[in-house]
Amino acid sequence: MTTYDAILLSSFGGPEGQDDVIPFLRNVTRGRGIPDERLEEVAHHYRHHGGVSPINEQNRQLKAALEAELARRGIDLPIHWGNRNWKPYFTDAVLEAHEAGHDRLLALVTSAYTSYSGVGQYREDFERALAENGLTGTMSIDRVREYFDHPGFVTPLVEGVEAAVAELTGGSAASTEAGADAVAREDIHLLFVTHSIPSAAAEASGPQFGKGGAYVAQHCALAHAISEVEARDAGEAVADIPWSLVYQSRSGDPRTPWLEPDINDAIADLAVDGHTRAVVIVPFGFVSDHMEVMWDLDNEALTTAAENGLRALRVPTPGTHPAFVSGLVDLIEERLNDVPSDQRPHVTELGPWPDHDPVGTRREKVAAR
Repeated sequence: MTTYDAILLSSFGGPEGQDDVIPFLRNVTRGRGIPDERLEEVAHHYRHHGGVSPINEQNRQLKAALEAELARRGIDLPIHWGNRNWKPYFTDAVLEAHEAGHDRLLALVTSAYTSYSGVGQYREDFERALAENGLTGTMSIDRVREYFDHPGFVTPLVEGVEAAVAELTGGSAASTEAGADAVAREDIHLLFVTHSIPSAAAEASGPQFGKGGAYVAQHCALAHAISEVEARDAGEAVADIPWSLVYQSRSGDPRTPWLEPDINDAIADLAVDGHTRAVVIVPFGFVSDHMEVMWDLDNEALTTAAENGLRALRVPTPGTHPAFVSGLVDLIEERLNDVPSDQRPHVTELGPWPDHDPVGTRREKVAAR
């Protein structure tokens, strides 16, 4: 049995008012020398929503839901919450944990996939937080494995796809109320969307997995699994719905290759293929809603679909779905109980993803008491 003193809920962070927007974007882009005038070009996404990203409130709700589930299971582990780019920062969260006597932390990272930003950068953040507090060698920070194909993450996405397809095909109360013409399953296209990253960074995430590295391989494997489950649940006599992996929110130097196609380009192409009447947008690269989901999908992608004469529905992110919350606590128990790899749940052939070495002191294993 492995012992931990507390959980560290670890996330990206976001502004919570107009005055926070530019300082937040400076944090996100630190080290790149981007002037405030260029940051303001992105800031309007946040300013359109009062300068508030939904991500911090999402994490407050997730923290509360996790605390309730831990208590329900009789797991006595408090949760400290820290962010990379906005308050509460990792440095403050780590110090708070230490002052409370919690020096063996297990991190729940709100990133389900393997990439530098989802794994390596968090590791660097943890190392920096320990160093700035003088706790290197005193405190350890472990983390749960990447959970892209854990049933707790996958279940809300499957439910969302099934609900969207039912609405489009006329098989739900929502479709009846809307009065829209039904769309045949074969005229629907599933767009599984995730954050684009530089192609070189994708390759570096695991070149042994082929083009696009582990990052692309994990997304492709999960998209295939979700589409299979949806088709099976719909019944053997129905047609499979075609799907594509697409990307959003690319940034930086336009001369640098990033993962493609962009979701808006994909929607425009589908509109002229003569076979697609509706798209279901599945933001499966994201644990919860944040500004890039609200702006790039709910604004830009849905607008692109409407302009091209396609119906479009966006599936909810897992957020605080009970299955997701329960699944995260399953991942905590997995580490507490040193569950062997062959007993860890996963829905793709790539899983379960392996654990990482902890940051700081080596974790202490003790006999169960």
